[in-house]
Amino acid sequence: MAPIETHADVKAYDNDKVEFAAQPIPSDQSSGEELHTVEKGFNDGVVELPLAEQKRILRKVDFRLVPLLALLYLVAFIDRSNIGNAKIAGLSKDLKLKGLQYNTAVTLFFVSYGFFEVPSNIVLKLMRPSVWIAILMFSWGTVMTLMGLVHNVQGLYAARFFLGIAESGFFPAATYLLTIWYLRYEVQSRMAVFYASASLSGAFSGLLAYAIEKMQGIDGLGGWQWIFIIEGLVPVALSLVIWKLLPDSPETASFLTKEEKEFIINRLALETGSGHGRVTNSDKIGLKYILAAFKEYKIWGAWVMFWANTIGVYGFTATVPSVIQQLGYSSANAQLLTIPIYVVAMIFTIIFAFWSDRARQRSPFIMAGFTIAACGFIGQLAIPHTRMPGLTYGFLFPVAAGLYCPFIHIVCWIGNNLAPSSKRAVGMALLISVGNFGGIAGSNIYIARQAPKYPAGFGTGLAICLAAIIMAFVLRQAFAAENAKRRTMLDRDGEDAIRARYSEQELLEMGDKSPFFIYTL
Repeated sequence: MAPIETHADVKAYDNDKVEFAAQPIPSDQSSGEELHTVEKGFNDGVVELPLAEQKRILRKVDFRLVPLLALLYLVAFIDRSNIGNAKIAGLSKDLKLKGLQYNTAVTLFFVSYGFFEVPSNIVLKLMRPSVWIAILMFSWGTVMTLMGLVHNVQGLYAARFFLGIAESGFFPAATYLLTIWYLRYEVQSRMAVFYASASLSGAFSGLLAYAIEKMQGIDGLGGWQWIFIIEGLVPVALSLVIWKLLPDSPETASFLTKEEKEFIINRLALETGSGHGRVTNSDKIGLKYILAAFKEYKIWGAWVMFWANTIGVYGFTATVPSVIQQLGYSSANAQLLTIPIYVVAMIFTIIFAFWSDRARQRSPFIMAGFTIAACGFIGQLAIPHTRMPGLTYGFLFPVAAGLYCPFIHIVCWIGNNLAPSSKRAVGMALLISVGNFGGIAGSNIYIARQAPKYPAGFGTGLAICLAAIIMAFVLRQAFAAENAKRRTMLDRDGEDAIRARYSEQELLEMGDKSPFFIYTL
């Protein structure tokens, strides 16, 4: 191997090869063959790989990791949102739900979901991600199955609350796991495939509900009960095997060779010279990183966008089957008519994400998504639903497409701009947990007595879209100003002079406060 360079940074990118330099950092050698990594330290070696070889390794990781996470999130999202399908399959009638009791049942999921996300992500750092995710899946599958046996509204309330606890850790864990493997301009397209399964879950949920509802009366159970039972048994079954299939980190990946592991680990550690890209299982979550995450204006600003997204998405998914049914369709046909809406949302989500990674921009796509959704909300407010059911149904498409697109961009944008890894782990969990409290509001803006037009629900959707567009623009300007300031300092003082002030370890620990860290716009 060629001689090593003396600083932790990506040495060169060109069309044929990429070179990674590793700064020696003392480290105890773990069992097994020693890896030439920044964290474990080596005195010589620059890894040079042809572009074709880089792509081959990444494809190998893609095929092992992304489909698994997408499948698991598909199952998770079906289980949290199938209450909307169960409602028109007899849930409200059999449990004699009145007034806002259905809304309350939907809301309770988000109360526990929000409160338990950060603790769950801290637990993730204490055990193998694959094991923790398997535990979560078994838990939420069990709760979902038991939800099919409730006989009153109190039982439904309890089941929804515990479902929120069980599901709370999965999305932060999966998002965190993806950052272990990919550079910041690679992660969003992978996360888009993963998150697109959330929009696809609406299509699957409608199709499954259409089929399962026909089991009405079997063993004395209603169709809505079979929806919960069957869709709960799926994650229970998956949990028994997923801990063996899901790779925990590049260091422990049995499907990679030693050289492939080194390539993945070093390219992440050296992506920006600040350690931005690296997330390892050995990182300790110190109090200073927890406090730093709470103080970050990036997270506070992102909450506005995240709340807009969760209020819109969860309110929409819990209500859209009822909206369609109230246009004059039967329960079965309403289930089927939800499918095209979510398929279009999935397509938009993936296309936007790939464009975003290619453009290396996040905020323009966030603003574009919310603009599309705003147009859909305007249509819903302006159209006389009962007299124009076809057009009303048509305007549900931009609402879904526009609301599902921004989520992954928001998460990746803030994840790109938080470092070091422990601060990012806590910050992303904090963003998602507090942001998901928006689901509480979203569950209550569509009021049954306002059917079929739901002016409060669609009006609130329009307002939050406008607020999110404004906040995305404000954050973009703040990041651009900070980038300009740092580039000016680098031009004035020079890289060597700045590096002379700090050790490499200090630069790594500074994370996004490092003078070499450039914010993603």
